[in-house]
Amino acid sequence: MLIWIIDEEWKDYDLEMEELQKKYPGVEIRTSGYNYEKDLEAFGYRADGILAQVYANIPASVMGRLERCKGIAVYGGGYDRIDTEAARARGISVTNISGYCAEDLADYVLAAMFFVNKRIAAYSSCAVENVRNGCWGAMAAAENRHRLRKETLLIVGLGVIGKAVAERANQLGMRVAAYDEYVSAAEMKALNVEKLSWEEGFRCADYVSINLKGCVENEDRIGKHEFEMMKNTAWLINTSRGRVVNERELIEAVKGREIEGAVLDVIKNEPPRGDEAILNTPGIYVTPHVSYISVESFRALKEYALQNLFAMLDGKKPRDLVN
Repeated sequence: MLIWIIDEEWKDYDLEMEELQKKYPGVEIRTSGYNYEKDLEAFGYRADGILAQVYANIPASVMGRLERCKGIAVYGGGYDRIDTEAARARGISVTNISGYCAEDLADYVLAAMFFVNKRIAAYSSCAVENVRNGCWGAMAAAENRHRLRKETLLIVGLGVIGKAVAERANQLGMRVAAYDEYVSAAEMKALNVEKLSWEEGFRCADYVSINLKGCVENEDRIGKHEFEMMKNTAWLINTSRGRVVNERELIEAVKGREIEGAVLDVIKNEPPRGDEAILNTPGIYVTPHVSYISVESFRALKEYALQNLFAMLDGKKPRDLVN
């Protein structure tokens, strides 16, 4: 049996090696980066199963060359770089992983709100200038902002992650509202969340946390119309997928002061080149897709991916089948 790992993210595969060898004694384990064409020709074509990072492209042309592959287990929630239809046509199952990092993403959303509420970046960047101008303490404060518990958070998408965000925001005493067409008002009320329409939510929010699925239907769902409805002091926080937000219109909204700014852990072009406008716009803070990372989430991510792979290799239904 051959297991092929396609990845450029992890520093080691100790857990994978240990669990795979325990499950399938004598298993052959090979690794490749994202430019794996030569490895596909040399050994990848005979892989029984594949563990693939979310950035690994596996198109139909590659599917057609996999002679005995039973399943592709993706390390993460995104699987848009895998041709799932071509995989199914070849009898290859594909899995992603859901719910493994809800706590981590919720912590990131709270950190983002504290970061902008207390204007940490702004005050830090002009600290020396303020000292030179004799401004310290209250004299350095441009304007006051309400405490978080006096502000409103809109959660767009009240799934597993959205609920984790809501739980934390409720602990702060914030007004928590949500838009989710699949969750009833009664369900939201039980979570101490107010169900609002799309328009109501964007108009009243001080912070908007995007927790939508990164599917085709949600492409550019948040754009000019939404930014025009938002307060000019409001902030957008996105930990879902970059494709959900229209970046050009977001940049225009921040430059035009329609909203105050944005904190993004995901952008459209990942990994980026470095010259993208979204990375170079004052008022937009971008982190390198790390909101999900913790010691606990890393282990869970690998364990879930392995369990999905084991199920596919053993002819069982995996936990996170997507095709």
